[in-house]
Amino acid sequence: MMTFQKLPGLFEFILIGVIGFFYFWYIARISYAAIILRTSFRSVFKKLILRSIYFSLIILSLLAPSFGDVKKEIKSIGKDIYFLVDLSNSMNVRDIEPSRLDKVKFELKKITESFSSDRIGLIIFSSEAFVQCPLTFDLGALSVFIETLNTNLVPSAGTDFAPAIDMALKRFKNADLNDGNEPKSKILILISDGEDFGEDTEDLVEKLDDDNIKLFALGIGTETGGRVPSENGFKRDENGEIATSKLNATALKKLANITGAKYYEITDQKNEVPKLISDISNIEGELREIKTVDTSANKYFYFLFVALILIVLDILITVKVIKL
Repeated sequence: MMTFQKLPGLFEFILIGVIGFFYFWYIARISYAAIILRTSFRSVFKKLILRSIYFSLIILSLLAPSFGDVKKEIKSIGKDIYFLVDLSNSMNVRDIEPSRLDKVKFELKKITESFSSDRIGLIIFSSEAFVQCPLTFDLGALSVFIETLNTNLVPSAGTDFAPAIDMALKRFKNADLNDGNEPKSKILILISDGEDFGEDTEDLVEKLDDDNIKLFALGIGTETGGRVPSENGFKRDENGEIATSKLNATALKKLANITGAKYYEITDQKNEVPKLISDISNIEGELREIKTVDTSANKYFYFLFVALILIVLDILITVKVIKL
């Protein structure tokens, strides 16, 4: 069975009209000359038939014809991923250029582009947590939310991982109820400099492990650290000294290990984001749906090839359109 991927449009109708007009004008002239000379002009119709055939083949090729009824099953497999992004003041430290947060925003866009078939959400936190973007396939909208990340979006009263983890747990459960199924792969990616002043973090991470949710940790910063910016220059501690923030890799590694996941770093010496992307890509996703699509290919070149052969024959074969 032959089908066409394109319907005749204005271009095709104009082309048919123009060619038809000029050919009718050509036949009219030949007929008039034959009548004046009182001779036969039947041979002109041989050319007419040949040219009509290859012109029709060219029109058919423009309509993208395809043969057969070839069907293929396409499986949609994906994971549910929440990014937990630390927006405490320490993320403004410039030990990573141009700043920890600016670097995170840049890398986040690369990470999300690598998981285009997955549902991705964004939770921001410091001492409190907020859902910046629920689970979505819309990478365009997610990219906008990532671009607007700044430390003014959350209260600046220290850092606590627990509210963000607890919110992610609740969001995953709500998503399962709404979808009517439980995804095989639920993943959290905690992005922070590792300074956690909460008390309930480890208990909540244990719940993640019980629910088979992997928590990957991405540390941002350096061992030497840097000064924490504030409105009046730099933040100061209780003794009036300028406060500094260092990467606390130990705390992040411990949390990732509880769920059987891994810890990665972005420092002034290395960037392990590609490794993070690779490891998460290797995790088996959930079979969301199976679609059957028509994979029959455009066979325009068959028609065009035959038309070209007939055009060559038309050029090489001469016919006396008027016989004297």
